[in-house]
Amino acid sequence: IQLEESGGGSVQAGGSLRLSCVMSGWTATTLCMTWFRQSPGKEREPIASVDSDDIIRYVDAMKGRFSISREHGKNTIYLQMNSLKLEDSAMYYCAATWVCGPTWSRLPMSYWGKGTLVTVSS
Repeated sequence: IQLEESGGGSVQAGGSLRLSCVMSGWTATTLCMTWFRQSPGKEREPIASVDSDDIIRYVDAMKGRFSISREHGKNTIYLQMNSLKLEDSAMYYCAATWVCGPTWSRLPMSYWGKGTLVTVSS
């Protein structure tokens, strides 16, 4: 199973980006798919998950400006990010695990992508 993120780049504060994560080697709809991010010098932080029943969960701090979605036919998930702020600059990672629920953000992920870099400037 491999995950590959794309869609990162440089954007001005207030702008939007949509990140993509393509899974190969398995059917993404059977897994819990997630997004995390990590800024330099900070711990990796969870953003959102979508499980095999298409239940979507966000950590409280990420609600409102971030939106996760799944495209079944393309084995792909997305992260739509709006009203970006300087502090959103980070490496964004797609990750997957076999089962997740309300405690997904504390679960160890089984598979990780290499990340895609988002840089927000003023």
